[in-house]
Amino acid sequence: MGWFPCSGQSKDKLGKKNRSLDPVEPSSGKPGDASKDGSSNKIAARTFTFREMAAATKNFRGESFIGEGGFGRVYKGQLEGTSQAVAIKQLDRNGLQGNREFLVEVLMLSLLDHPNLVNLIGYCADGDQRLLVYEYMELGSLEDHLHDPMPDKAILDWNTRMKIAAGAARGLEYLHDKASPPVIYRDLKCSNILLGEGYHPMLSDFGLAKLGPVGDNTHVSTRVMGTYGYCAPEYAMTGQLTLKSDVYSFGVVLLEIISGRKAVDNSKSGNEHNLVVWARPLFKDKRKFPQIADPVLQGQYPTRGLYQALAIAAMCVQEQPNLRPMIADVVTALTYLSSQKYDSETQPAQNPLWKPCTPPRTKGKGDKKRIDGSVGPRREQTDNRF
Repeated sequence: MGWFPCSGQSKDKLGKKNRSLDPVEPSSGKPGDASKDGSSNKIAARTFTFREMAAATKNFRGESFIGEGGFGRVYKGQLEGTSQAVAIKQLDRNGLQGNREFLVEVLMLSLLDHPNLVNLIGYCADGDQRLLVYEYMELGSLEDHLHDPMPDKAILDWNTRMKIAAGAARGLEYLHDKASPPVIYRDLKCSNILLGEGYHPMLSDFGLAKLGPVGDNTHVSTRVMGTYGYCAPEYAMTGQLTLKSDVYSFGVVLLEIISGRKAVDNSKSGNEHNLVVWARPLFKDKRKFPQIADPVLQGQYPTRGLYQALAIAAMCVQEQPNLRPMIADVVTALTYLSSQKYDSETQPAQNPLWKPCTPPRTKGKGDKKRIDGSVGPRREQTDNRF
């Protein structure tokens, strides 16, 4: 699990009807035709000048800076004449991502629309400047809450974790089953799941997304890109990308949600370095399931819910892609799990078998950034994208 190069974690704080993703030739095959729902395929994102971007961020001052990732630096801003807060990503012209990822992001988010996909407000392509403007997400990313919790913030309880997992799965289901042609996200990870009001999850950062196979094709062949620890093993080895590649990545995210551990933790050695490698032996014995649960939950989760969530995660991270479930089945299972609320007042906490397995986390310098179905601060860049 530690042998394939993939991209690093972007740290950004950042709905459109089902329509064809080909802006030149819609699903009817006739350029200019409207899609079945009556909407056109014209890109709806607003265009901005660089002057407007500078004004929104107060000339990109330090106090507006909120994060940095593979794309570049991210700033919080306010558009002139409105009270709307936005997140503005500025392409690093010397960075690892470039114009292609910028164009893919604009295209995908302009033509896709779902409550669990981030809202792209507009973009700037003024001279050699490339910027993306998103709805600002005050709660930051799932990564912020799992791996970079602020001392004064409450931990994510079991019900919230399942809610986030189910919502993220629904966003992925939309890409796989509702978009035409299907979209392979290719970069699903905790830092790309942004949280809106009420911890509503939204998938973000579509610069690596690819149109999926159509017709008799079973996969698309492409350069291996993604994030180390989240990449499906068959994709990392062959470059053959399928919808099941995303399902594997989702399984890793679900494990992070359940366990509170990072997909890859460089502070740990041996099998504990990689979350999936560490968890797989524990999947074989139900008596060890409580050892996987996040210690900060202090046993406050339903035993049956934990077992079911881990069962979903274990299926998603199967090494053989044909053994992984379809994302629609994952959504069904997680929707049910998220509806089964855990009440700490009436349901006892589980026996804290987690104590010797994973010590409670404390936020420390350099500590940055869990798999099943419940559900910032400024950080340094750790990007392995190539």
